[in-house]
Amino acid sequence: MSSHESNSFFRTPWTFAVAIVLGAATLAGQAPPASTDWPQWRGPDRSGISRETGLLKQWPPSGPVALWSAAGLGNGYGSIAVKGTQLFVQGLKGRDSVVTSLGRADGKPLWTRVIGAGGDNDRGPGPRSTPTVDGDRLFVLTESGDLAALRAQDGGVVWQRNVLRDFRGQNISWLISESPLVDGEKVIVTPGGRNAGMVALEKTTGKTIWVTKELSDEAGYSSPIVADVQGVRTVMTLTSSAGVGVRASDGKLMWRNRSPANGTANATTPVFSNNTVFYTSSYGTGGALMSLMAQNGEVRAQEVYFTRDMQNHHGGVIVIGTTLYGFHNSIMAALDLPTGKSLWRNRSVGKGAITYADGLFYILSEDHVMGLAEATPAGYRERGRFPITDQGWPSWAHPVVSGGRLYIRNQGTLLAYDVRAR
Repeated sequence: MSSHESNSFFRTPWTFAVAIVLGAATLAGQAPPASTDWPQWRGPDRSGISRETGLLKQWPPSGPVALWSAAGLGNGYGSIAVKGTQLFVQGLKGRDSVVTSLGRADGKPLWTRVIGAGGDNDRGPGPRSTPTVDGDRLFVLTESGDLAALRAQDGGVVWQRNVLRDFRGQNISWLISESPLVDGEKVIVTPGGRNAGMVALEKTTGKTIWVTKELSDEAGYSSPIVADVQGVRTVMTLTSSAGVGVRASDGKLMWRNRSPANGTANATTPVFSNNTVFYTSSYGTGGALMSLMAQNGEVRAQEVYFTRDMQNHHGGVIVIGTTLYGFHNSIMAALDLPTGKSLWRNRSVGKGAITYADGLFYILSEDHVMGLAEATPAGYRERGRFPITDQGWPSWAHPVVSGGRLYIRNQGTLLAYDVRAR
């Protein structure tokens, strides 16, 4: 299928009517409401939770209505960012790691910017990261360590630097996979350099604000989150060796817990809930819940429990209420977060990545099946599934729900589906 070419089931009058209305709104400058944006990795607050409501509760056997398909975006495993009338996605074109902006209404390309040299290995070519949109700026980290701040409107470069070179880090076995975190005036990444495990840069200029000198861990494949812990702004991530917490104001390392980390690949983004943080990894390891308490301007962490019942590889975990959901290796599972007690397990559509919206999980199997299931501690209740085309590599990009649409990035192709209830 060529770029933006539609299959026969795209060609319904109703579908084109929707596209025309949305396109007209875009041309008129009427951006979708900000509450429907998905401006970074795992959504508005990096929790994997969409604010969408009014979505389909059941899919027909063929799946929801397909609106458009965009191809030629370049290989890669990163997800997409959605802001206003634009979508942003990274990819490998030739030997270049690039970022492309598409129109939200129709998936047509608006601009493409080369950021730096691309990368490849035995798990596939291209970037693994998701761009971060903050105001009128776009922050992009490539698989080779090039970090750039761009103008979102036209892709113009504001500043750029290579964080591996500048902070004496080394690229990791399956390439940098982190998505940059913007917190206030800082953009935060983990180059994994000696005495510079995590760094904060001034988002307007790229100048260094602080480095975490007490941390020399190599980077993991995880991305950081940030939260206020009883008045102390705290950045949390999973490095190659440990779950860590860093004070956002000055980069001070406040805790480092090795129990949820394995020696192969630590990829899952931690989740924060009710003054606790949960870290998890696969390869026979498991997860740890840490209780957090602020004292004298610093956060102290204590392990509440360690469990082998949640060994999440890279598809992410999500907390709804007091229940933690995610794939335990290849089986979807639910745990009671405060206690670690296992609630249920189900093979679902197969090992994959999950996103939550309007009481439901959107589940993309690495074996190219998209599923829908209720988010309930009572058990697994599926509400639909449909296949997507195998592009030659696993479907590892996390699905996105934004503005009544489901977006599925699968290597160089991005698909948009209408999931609004009628």
